[in-house]
Amino acid sequence: MLTNNEIKTIRSLKDKKFRDGLGLFVVEGEKMVGEALNSSLEVVAVHRVEEIGEAAMAKISHLTTPSPVLAVVKIPSEPVPGSLRGLSVALDSVRDPGNMGTIIRLSDWFGVSCIFCSPDCVDPYNPKVVQATMGAIFRKKIIFCDIPVLCRRFRSEGMPVYGTFLDGNDIYRSELKSEGLIVMGNESNGISPAVAAEVDARLLIPSFGGSQAESLNVAVATAVTLSEFKRRG
Repeated sequence: MLTNNEIKTIRSLKDKKFRDGLGLFVVEGEKMVGEALNSSLEVVAVHRVEEIGEAAMAKISHLTTPSPVLAVVKIPSEPVPGSLRGLSVALDSVRDPGNMGTIIRLSDWFGVSCIFCSPDCVDPYNPKVVQATMGAIFRKKIIFCDIPVLCRRFRSEGMPVYGTFLDGNDIYRSELKSEGLIVMGNESNGISPAVAAEVDARLLIPSFGGSQAESLNVAVATAVTLSEFKRRG
């Protein structure tokens, strides 16, 4: 049985300030909890509906329809790695939970080395983000840092910094290297001026057939961009 304090604590993890303060986040669903248990992350507790009852599960669940199992997991502490080799993604003020979760899932699919986030990005341990990752959050390093400083470090190590812009050069005709940093910008404003100043190569995903659409969703743009980088090998 769960105590009232335990229920209160798990419910509080819906809010970022409590996730940050306690260093914990919630995972729900058989598949997601199974992936958490098989990952390198520390699982603090697992609660199953047959053990705590439907009423208690309804109180601690962060979903509209409670799942049969919920786990409380410790948020990993991820410093900027000593080596930046490989292809990484930097997110500049990406604030939509669905976009963040999808980008984490895409990064897992395309073998991205690290995901770097600016301090004002949505919390990747937000329940909506966690669900949208479909388990990828347990396999990818997610690091918050100063993105302009990060860009300069990539360049100092001889790796290019790419960014997606509406006035960039056609990605399908641009030289793309297998290692470097790809910056994806905010849903409304794109890449910030401070970060844009650090970008070596401005890329554009061109439209076809006379499309009048202004731009692509940032998660969709990330999928197209990563696919093209990986297609080149």
